[in-house]
Amino acid sequence: MKFNVPSKQLLMRLNAVSKVISNKNAYAILDNFLFELEGERLVITGSDMETRMTTAIEVPGAEGSGKFAIDVKRMLNLLKELPDTAMTFDINDESLEVNITYLNGKFNAMAFNGDEYPLKAQGTGETAAFTLTEKDIFDGIQHTIFAVGTDDMHPQFMGIFWDIVPDGITFVASDSHKLVRYRKTQVQPNTELSFILPAKPASILSGILDKNGKNDVRVIVEDTSATFETSEYTLSCRFINGKYPKYNAVIPTNNPYLLSVDRMTLLNALRRVSVFAAVGGLIKLDFRANEILLTSQDLDHATSAEETLQCEYNGENMVMGFKNVDIIEVLNNLDTETVNVQLSDPARAGIFLPSEQKEGEDLLILQMPMMI
Repeated sequence: MKFNVPSKQLLMRLNAVSKVISNKNAYAILDNFLFELEGERLVITGSDMETRMTTAIEVPGAEGSGKFAIDVKRMLNLLKELPDTAMTFDINDESLEVNITYLNGKFNAMAFNGDEYPLKAQGTGETAAFTLTEKDIFDGIQHTIFAVGTDDMHPQFMGIFWDIVPDGITFVASDSHKLVRYRKTQVQPNTELSFILPAKPASILSGILDKNGKNDVRVIVEDTSATFETSEYTLSCRFINGKYPKYNAVIPTNNPYLLSVDRMTLLNALRRVSVFAAVGGLIKLDFRANEILLTSQDLDHATSAEETLQCEYNGENMVMGFKNVDIIEVLNNLDTETVNVQLSDPARAGIFLPSEQKEGEDLLILQMPMMI
């Protein structure tokens, strides 16, 4: 086999594919990229058995066909040190010796037999397929992934729940303390299904998408996995087994009190007051007529802080406690100047909303309070 490929293009594709590969693989062959030469098309694959990504590069003038596996770290480290130059790969089909040459030098390495690389797991058949834009999927993942849980005792919370109906899609994530529900109402999957996408492939998928992209992504859903096909990459992954809780049932509907406050003013105040919080990160928010008093203290170090903010608030005076990192994270994931918070009593969740929903979107974040 022999083919030519630009180093910069190869590095870009390998960097993306490498995100799939685990640092501790069950099989040594998975520490390698799989290269498959098919005519004048080079297909590159990475996998950790649960998630698999492929990409293809056109290589005009290629000779022969076949496949080989080559070490991930060695290839990436080499390409990072090379200038943007043409590279020639010449592979001995029998010995699997790889000779890599470029303008000013050459390298030699030994590859592994590509036939040893695990094949993609086959489902029982395609159950549904639909198309979304890159932006639709990117927005859904970015608005929810911060709320994904990490407790493997509750695996259904360790991914993003996709709730798909013919005329819309809802992305949901929760760690049991907070919940994010993000709806896209101007898409038409024309099918009805649901699945839990693990956090790792969700993060990888968002990384290969254009956040403003209008190009289509074809989503193929099988019984235990999904495949996402873009113009440059194909990502396949297994779902998380388990039934996702009825998320709408845990969102309080009777929230008579409304708080409206400048997002950055509240966010910056929280960051300052958090400096003096105890290890648990408790911040008390005392809601009063048109103002919020933020307080924190650390008795072990005899420190405390308080700050008063102006706001619009129409409810009874109440004091709620929130973990500083949680409420800061919530505010960081809202992007309007003003934030609305729906409240009922100190023991029930606060509902955080953007002051204005973007067209075709509906974002809601639920945050449970801490015991004071």
